[in-house]
Amino acid sequence: MAGMAAADLMEAEVLRRIGPDPAAEFDLFLPRLHSFQYTHNTAYRVFCRDAGCGETVTSWRQIPCLPQAAFKYADLRSFPAEETVKTFRTSGTTGEGYGQHHFRSLTIYEAAVRAGWRHASLPSGPFLVIAPHPEEAPFSSLSHMLATLAKKEDFIAPGGTIDLHRLRDLSGPVCLLGTALGFLQVIESLGTNRIVLPAGSTAMETGGYKGSGRAIARPRLYTLLGEKLGLAPEDMINEYGMTELSSQFYARGPRGLHYGPPWTRAVVVDPVTLEEVGEGETGILLIYDGANVGSVVGIRTQDLAVKRGDAFALLGRDPSALPRGCSRAADEWLTS
Repeated sequence: MAGMAAADLMEAEVLRRIGPDPAAEFDLFLPRLHSFQYTHNTAYRVFCRDAGCGETVTSWRQIPCLPQAAFKYADLRSFPAEETVKTFRTSGTTGEGYGQHHFRSLTIYEAAVRAGWRHASLPSGPFLVIAPHPEEAPFSSLSHMLATLAKKEDFIAPGGTIDLHRLRDLSGPVCLLGTALGFLQVIESLGTNRIVLPAGSTAMETGGYKGSGRAIARPRLYTLLGEKLGLAPEDMINEYGMTELSSQFYARGPRGLHYGPPWTRAVVVDPVTLEEVGEGETGILLIYDGANVGSVVGIRTQDLAVKRGDAFALLGRDPSALPRGCSRAADEWLTS
């Protein structure tokens, strides 16, 4: 199969697998996705050849992970450029340039967002969103992800100004969605005041201090949110994702571990040998995302993590890496 027919068939197969597939199905499927991308993604094929990997692999663990920074320098499409319907960009305002993630269709991306949210047993709404709507941030994958979950009228920070009145006089529980810096702005805007959200309310924050010159550890942020909004620690969720991925990982509570949906794998490796580290050891995070059908399936991130079984404890950005990302773009919008 070739051209559009190949992409159509692969996208249909991926879409069928955005759900509770067993690990064996993942192990069988990912090598086929690699073969498809090797054939149709020229830049990825060159990278694989340089890494000593051909079109055929027998295990997903043999698939080389492309460095995250490559999205800034290479055209990573497994389809003709003229079929692109959407491009998400990382922030590039510090002069390092921005990465680009191209999509032939957003159907799989949106299906992965919704199914991943359900798999993590997160609230079905109603939502209030402290981030720009896609109309204000058309290149932001974070904004599109949040808009996939919430309605346009749920966005309460138009133009970068947070409408605190929307947090008052709620008739029932709500799920707040936003970046960590956005939530910090809510806390600071309240000053000495306090809003107690209805019982059962939750908050999902996406991290996001990159490039802001500010940083608060997750336990401290959650303590402040508890004090200002009346949220319990277990009612606060951290999302780990990036522009270069189509899926997200979630952790519950101030020290919770991040888990991904069944069509993903997270592997913590030694940054030099790229061999998986032992339980409780620290390394660089590799992400295999089965929903990344139009780009590359494996990405070597610039984040440090601790291996914890099938999950990971996120430590944060490698200090040698430049600040970037979709959360940072949203934060710059809020503080502009």
